[in-house]
Amino acid sequence: MDIATDRAIAAGADDVRALIHELERQVRPSAASLDGVTFTFVAPVSVPLRPGGYVVIDTPAGRLLGHLRDVGLEQVAGPEVVVSVGSLSDIRTPLPFARLAGDGVMLERSEPFYGAAVTPADARTVRRWSERTRPKRATLTLGNATLVPEVAVELDAGGFARHTFLCGQSGSGKSYAMGLLLEQLLLNTTLPIVVLDPNSDATRLAQTRHGVDSVAVARWQALADGIKIRSLGRSGEERLRLRFFDLDLATQQALLGLDPLRDREEYDAFRQLLEAEASGRSVTEMERMIFESPDPELRPLALRIRNLGILRWPLWSRDPHDPGVLGDLADRDWRCLVIDLGSIDVPAERALVSAAVLSELWARRAERRPVLVVIDEAHNVCPPVPGDLLTAVASERAVAIAAEGRKYGLHLLVATQRPTKVHENVLSQCDNLVLMRMNSAGDLARIAELFSFAPAGLLGRAPAFGLGQALVCGRVASHPTLVTTGKRIAEEGGSDVPANWADAQADV
Repeated sequence: MDIATDRAIAAGADDVRALIHELERQVRPSAASLDGVTFTFVAPVSVPLRPGGYVVIDTPAGRLLGHLRDVGLEQVAGPEVVVSVGSLSDIRTPLPFARLAGDGVMLERSEPFYGAAVTPADARTVRRWSERTRPKRATLTLGNATLVPEVAVELDAGGFARHTFLCGQSGSGKSYAMGLLLEQLLLNTTLPIVVLDPNSDATRLAQTRHGVDSVAVARWQALADGIKIRSLGRSGEERLRLRFFDLDLATQQALLGLDPLRDREEYDAFRQLLEAEASGRSVTEMERMIFESPDPELRPLALRIRNLGILRWPLWSRDPHDPGVLGDLADRDWRCLVIDLGSIDVPAERALVSAAVLSELWARRAERRPVLVVIDEAHNVCPPVPGDLLTAVASERAVAIAAEGRKYGLHLLVATQRPTKVHENVLSQCDNLVLMRMNSAGDLARIAELFSFAPAGLLGRAPAFGLGQALVCGRVASHPTLVTTGKRIAEEGGSDVPANWADAQADV
């Protein structure tokens, strides 16, 4: 093949591409809706439309705002044309071309329409709509719309009366977003918050960050006294502590591994111990009763307690007048009670605290005191298949709160990196979703299955989310919204191990 032929073929290909581009430019952006609620659309590939973006649609009722749920390339069978390529002439071939196609939902009431012009919405239009439709209740400023950064995203605080699920893989900004939500709830509502904090992320919540403006610092300091931290690493009333006899019976049995039927003799000895405590005997007297008594029924129970090693746990309080963390739950002098599970080294001890706190909250449900119960790293507290008896108790209580807690004012905020490792009966009761970067196809499939109100086209963007970006949908948001989290006021607690081992080394 000579150079002239090559040039002729290239020229023919350029002609074909030019025809395709012309066909693509001729696509008229238009939308149609059969119900005035959802719509489909087509547009030229050159129009900047993305899932999660906003458009203005010229309906018969006026220019109304729509939100895009899904956008993709669609190949269209174009007209048949006659082209010449090199020495070949009069070649008949269909000329396929691409256009954008997708669907969305109307954000303003509309009648059905067809062939309506559609254009990308500018920030001013979206902001005006957002201000016009702001909830009458308190709002929480989570950040800015990812695709329209000039527009603030304000969540409906009342939506947290429904259970919420926050998930994102490591490095997605999940802990930061959790802290931001807690800050906004504390600043803009009166809802008390109990946090099961496995990574000590919230232990510095009462402190302000450097660089925060003085007005925000003053607002935060005004409520900081109501933030109570309970940690094994602290002293006085701030030390995390429990009394064994304040635990509910199911948690006591799980801690000792006792079954009333399988361990009949030991369980009877345990019952004697409970009766002794109820009669007013001191901890020292009961220890002497167990470990020094010649009674053969008490010896197996003493051996069990010794073998478990639970008496060596630093969590215990021996003071009969010390209510510990369970007594804190009965008080009304706090807005946020942070239970620092990250300060506990023994996994069984962490499971005990989770079970005890959730059991106490559930036992007090008849008080109908509204409380937001935050369970971070929930796969450790309420997994589908608990690995031990204490986790089984905690999981059972979490499931009960998820199923029935809302009518008693108990609301969940459940967070994890792995949705597939959290009990289905907890997640299935959540009406709000905050999804951050998630690469696992299995986890995303599980989220799509459980949260049918989350648009598939937006869920599919999760692997590409940047740090701090999230999809928010459910009762807290007017529509499924892509958001980039904003600035925090309070300090973060836990931190990653420094990665300076990856720094370049200077020549020696």
